[in-house]
Amino acid sequence: MRAPYQVLVFPYIIKDGLIEFAIFNRSDSDYWQGIAGGGEDEETPIEAAKRELFEETGILGNVSLKQLDSISSLSVENVVGEFLWGEHIYVIKEYCFGAHFLTKDIILSKEHFQYKWLPFEEAVKKLKWDSNKTALWELNKRLLKQIS
Repeated sequence: MRAPYQVLVFPYIIKDGLIEFAIFNRSDSDYWQGIAGGGEDEETPIEAAKRELFEETGILGNVSLKQLDSISSLSVENVVGEFLWGEHIYVIKEYCFGAHFLTKDIILSKEHFQYKWLPFEEAVKKLKWDSNKTALWELNKRLLKQIS
């Protein structure tokens, strides 16, 4: 059963002091986003983030997850298009993560038809959702501080 929360994950790679982020173009709508999905059963948000990351990128090992402070509130209609958890739950939380990749090689699921590795300034302009933009901004700021 789907848990009443969402996760958002941005893969990133750091090479020669430069940071690039992976963003994904959905196959059912023409917009760009991070890896997104809902928790299942009794999963914690970090467990859901790891599973979604594997399902949508094919990457399981050699990935370090960093939980962000960014937590958004999402209308259930924007997430699943219906009141999946009953008519009494209108809003769910979206927990955000960064995922440090060691390679740019990704095996896409059917959920996305393309991905791009981009620097922050280019990636953030392509994202549709404000929650994605905020999470990517936070992740970028944290990584810049880390590498300086």
